[in-house]
Amino acid sequence: MNLRFLKPGIGAALFGARVLFALAVSPVVLAHEAHQLAETMPASSDESMFLAENEAAMTKMMNDMAARPTGDIDRDFVQMMMPHHQGAIDMAVIELRYGKNEQLRRIAQEIIVEQQQEIDAMKLAIGEPVTPSAPAPTQPSPATPPAAHDHMNMSHEMK
Repeated sequence: MNLRFLKPGIGAALFGARVLFALAVSPVVLAHEAHQLAETMPASSDESMFLAENEAAMTKMMNDMAARPTGDIDRDFVQMMMPHHQGAIDMAVIELRYGKNEQLRRIAQEIIVEQQQEIDAMKLAIGEPVTPSAPAPTQPSPATPPAAHDHMNMSHEMK
């Protein structure tokens, strides 16, 4: 057996494994480095609250995505994707609470609507009921909105 034929194959396999490992680990390392940087930098009160809420949302999302397989691929997919989408919603709500950039706030609002629509579509696809709609936590509850009611009247009058 000639070892020359094995060496390139082994070398290529090791190189490929290193590339795959680097691609898989890079996002984790970058997220960890960003987390360490955030811990070492002094933060404002709003930034501290933002970081704490965002960390809680990320942790919840990651924990909830670790769904136990049921044997039904479609249900398993939905059970893993719903927390992923809910995590995006939760992070967007946090952006609306603390963010100042109007462009990003609009994007966050779009994320909330679009991700909830995708969650509902996935639930319907596997025969589960959709969640009743509710105002985002950054909005006033339905019991309080006289201003929203007036806005509705203004919109109606303009037609």
